[in-house]
Amino acid sequence: MATRFEPSGALRGRLRPPADKSISHRAALIAAMGEGQTTIEGFLDSADTRSTLAAVQAVGAEVLGAGSALEPTIRIRGVGLRGAKSARIDVGNAGTLLRLLPGWLAGQKEGSWTLDGDDSILQRPVDRIALPLQEMGARLSCRDDRLPPLEITAERLRGIEYELPVASAQVKSCLLFAGLVAQGETWVGEPLRTRDHTERMLAEAGANIAWLRGGIAVRPAKTLELGELTIPADFSSAAFFIVGALLVGGSEVELTEVGTNPTRTGLLRVLERMGAEVEVEAVGKRGGEPIGTVRARASELRGVEVGGEDIPLAIDELPLIALAACFAEGETTISDATELRRKESDRIATTAAALTALGATVETREDGLWIEGGGGLQGGTIESHGDHRIAMLGAIAGLASRDGVEVDGMDAATVSYPGFESDLATLSKS
Repeated sequence: MATRFEPSGALRGRLRPPADKSISHRAALIAAMGEGQTTIEGFLDSADTRSTLAAVQAVGAEVLGAGSALEPTIRIRGVGLRGAKSARIDVGNAGTLLRLLPGWLAGQKEGSWTLDGDDSILQRPVDRIALPLQEMGARLSCRDDRLPPLEITAERLRGIEYELPVASAQVKSCLLFAGLVAQGETWVGEPLRTRDHTERMLAEAGANIAWLRGGIAVRPAKTLELGELTIPADFSSAAFFIVGALLVGGSEVELTEVGTNPTRTGLLRVLERMGAEVEVEAVGKRGGEPIGTVRARASELRGVEVGGEDIPLAIDELPLIALAACFAEGETTISDATELRRKESDRIATTAAALTALGATVETREDGLWIEGGGGLQGGTIESHGDHRIAMLGAIAGLASRDGVEVDGMDAATVSYPGFESDLATLSKS
């Protein structure tokens, strides 16, 4: 379905973005590992998180409050760390679920599982979790030794020391989940710091987990208990409005209750180097996660180099950085971002194709993008390729363009943000 976004007047107003998708996934999975009932306030209602709720139900957890219209509060009664029952699991389009769940399932006392998904998921590699899990003793197989479906059979796992070859919060989290049901200590080393929601939540649930020797160490656990948890607003969802406000003249927006975990807000550091007027007011914590109010206003931007430690801390926002770079004076280079090729789409290719179709000068590189700034965007038509972030990128580009943008496949946004168009309209009409 194609949706058109016309050039906008100033974006103004106050908005609470939807709940954090990454934290919602992890909350449901860790609650399912628990012995008792976990109450989760503000759980995200999206296609991806519904896949995770269906998955935990398939392995035996009880989910209350997840009907046809998901309630803000859900309750999950877990099966315990070693009580998951056999199941065939459809992960839909949820890459986080695909990569986190196998760590827990691989170390069960008994059972077998098949993880399958949509056409996009079937092209997303799982070898980066399969190889270290096999080193821990896991029994699993996948298509062509790297692609879903992923077949898992319960096996006794042993703790290992594993240095991640590429910084990845998903691979790290998978191995930490496996470490909970393995014999001995599991240590995961990171070449660069990645988002730490899993570690924070496991610590809240009583796991023996610690930062040690430049990595994360976890020891096997008997039980986990989250009790109650409140999900903050998703920074990655807020990011679209932040960048929109920077690019549309006269804009000033305020985003409330946003998760401001420093392992998620690398975008803000990049935007600061670009000269953006963005400020964050800390307002406390929710479920071990810092939250704040983010204010952004229209700004004159300059091109920058983005790479190294910027990348894992802004991985989901790199397409938005490329969009902002089209309006910035000078050149912007994004490097060290090969991970973008393994997302819902090849985001290096799809971002470049979208921005080029709208009149930008963009070159793809094996590990990133080069963007010539200063000209803004004329407008045109783009294809989302089923990628929620590319769809929402197109919407923001339309508001900031000269002639408007038509997004083919805008419905992909429901994966993470079902109310995106409505919220965007609220700000553009304020």
